[in-house]
Amino acid sequence: MKTVIVVHGGAWSIPDALAESSVAGVKAAARAGDAVLKTGRSAIDAVETAVRCLEDDPTFDAGHGSVLNISGEVELDSIIMDGETLAAGAVASVRNIANPVSLARAVMEKTDHVMLTDRGASMFAEHIGTPVAHDLVTELERKEWEHSNSYRDGVKKNFNTQWGHDTVGAVALDSSGNVACATSTGGIRNKMVGRVGDSPIIGSGGYADNRSGAVSCTGHGESILKVTLARLILFHVEQGKSAVGAAEASLQYMSQRVKGCGGAVLLSSTGDWTASFTTPRMAWASVKEDVLHYGLNSKEHFTETLN
Repeated sequence: MKTVIVVHGGAWSIPDALAESSVAGVKAAARAGDAVLKTGRSAIDAVETAVRCLEDDPTFDAGHGSVLNISGEVELDSIIMDGETLAAGAVASVRNIANPVSLARAVMEKTDHVMLTDRGASMFAEHIGTPVAHDLVTELERKEWEHSNSYRDGVKKNFNTQWGHDTVGAVALDSSGNVACATSTGGIRNKMVGRVGDSPIIGSGGYADNRSGAVSCTGHGESILKVTLARLILFHVEQGKSAVGAAEASLQYMSQRVKGCGGAVLLSSTGDWTASFTTPRMAWASVKEDVLHYGLNSKEHFTETLN
């Protein structure tokens, strides 16, 4: 089986000042995930590695560099899912964790549960020895938060009056034919304390099933939750649509039904993939058969041959 990885850095109105670093970040994450797959390791390993790269990059709203809630605090959400067994792990409203995707994987592998939140997630993180991070807030985000007015105004400013937000994610197909997904986010600036969007919710922020494929979503969390976007996309794959057709039909439905915009990376179990979005921009990258694909603007698709 030919390996594939596809990553995204969030669908929103990415400003020109962040365009170059956003593209560089997703390209680096895709290469990192591809390197894992090339050694014969699993799709789960690949998506965790790729998302950790994005969480560590302050360009993105996940891990280091996340946006602040209404109280000026970081609250993080993440999910990871194995398409072979449908095993999944998720965390929501966690603080002081640099890589919530790895904590989500620990929930999947070391507990009998699927999701842990807030205090319980922190207790579990301490129990398994996860390092505490005190440097997640960047100076740029602190300044942006101090000058922002409200959650609703912030969303409209960032997304040209459309609903959306910045999230990171990855999907992968390994040499054994297994797929996996991972999604991670800091949410939307000025969100209420304890607000959880789509990112850590199975079937909304992500889903993986060897029988169809894997999806990681990004966009306005409340809208994605209402249409269970990830599962909706895979439903269309199961009905025979191509990756592009399934993603575009689902995003169009979300736009028409609940006036929500966003994006998704989709990888079918046969290796068909797409990066689709209805926001002004989404940074994305993919590696398949030693070719790096990437883009930022609508209908944009560049390629580089890897050594």
